[in-house]
Amino acid sequence: MSDSGDDGAGEERPSDTMRERVPESSRKFWVLLDAPRWALAAGIAGVVFLALVVLGHLHPLGTPKLFATADPVETLFQGLLGSIITGVTLVLTLSQLVLSQELGAVGDQRDRMEGATAFREDVADLLDEPVSPAMPSAFLRALVSLTEDRVNALETAVEDIENDDLRDAVAEYAENLRGNADAVEDQLDGAQFGEFDVVWAALNYNYSWKIYAAKKLRAEHRESLTEDAETAFDDLVESLELFGPAREHFKTLYFQWELVNLSRTLIYAAVPALTTAIATLVYLEPRLFPGAVWGVEPLVVVVAAAATVSVVPFAILLAYILRIITVTKRTLSIGSFILRETERSRDLD
Repeated sequence: MSDSGDDGAGEERPSDTMRERVPESSRKFWVLLDAPRWALAAGIAGVVFLALVVLGHLHPLGTPKLFATADPVETLFQGLLGSIITGVTLVLTLSQLVLSQELGAVGDQRDRMEGATAFREDVADLLDEPVSPAMPSAFLRALVSLTEDRVNALETAVEDIENDDLRDAVAEYAENLRGNADAVEDQLDGAQFGEFDVVWAALNYNYSWKIYAAKKLRAEHRESLTEDAETAFDDLVESLELFGPAREHFKTLYFQWELVNLSRTLIYAAVPALTTAIATLVYLEPRLFPGAVWGVEPLVVVVAAAATVSVVPFAILLAYILRIITVTKRTLSIGSFILRETERSRDLD
């Protein structure tokens, strides 16, 4: 896919995939979304460790004088100890607040059930199937495939209309939609919910722009459209509009899944972090680490390692939140509103 193109109606359109629509560099984009969260957390902790070792080694006073003139270790780990307890408690409280929507009276749960069932039945009717797929990846894949079938029907419906501009515009629009749909279907094939793959593939289907472009095409060529063509446009827009709430639903479920993982991982990481901070405060004696190894004083390494273990919960929190807020920013709007900046040659009016 090219980074930009025409929507078939004389207007610049944004690229289809999330990667092409995001201005960040490929490395930054990989860190924000693609990188495994545990690897990113380990990378953050590694950077902290190396920075502390280098700064301690290059300090002009030298380690013995530094610890002789003040008590930076005690001050540092007292602060870290309080931060670990406060930070983990706050994150767990916020996670429980977000997840509290899963709790409710039987009437509320029944309304949720009825809403989900009604939506699944609507999708099943459009798919002309007795039951819509149960797996999130298969459900989204079926919706994307449906939009591909509907745009093929639209292309067939305008073949006999004596309007070259309309036929060319629909053909270009259909080609773009099919290319994007095929790529997303391949990404969704076998994708497992709980991993980022399902949400990532859904983000790569630029349904909002496709809704806007389809409505724009229909409005500009309404006088030339036959009844079959009008129906084909309506059917296509209807299938695209169902993809929006489906994507948002699975995105919400993924966020809840990630918050559960984040809470559990923070609990696991908090125990060694607290232990390390307390042990350093109580048992560390600078005089037990004399001399230097390969030019680096052991005390610098010990303090840096202890501080790094103590900030691991923060590194984990940062790794998870970076992905969540990035996805949230890119999906603030549902429907045919385009929040990101795109060049337009002209407006619908």
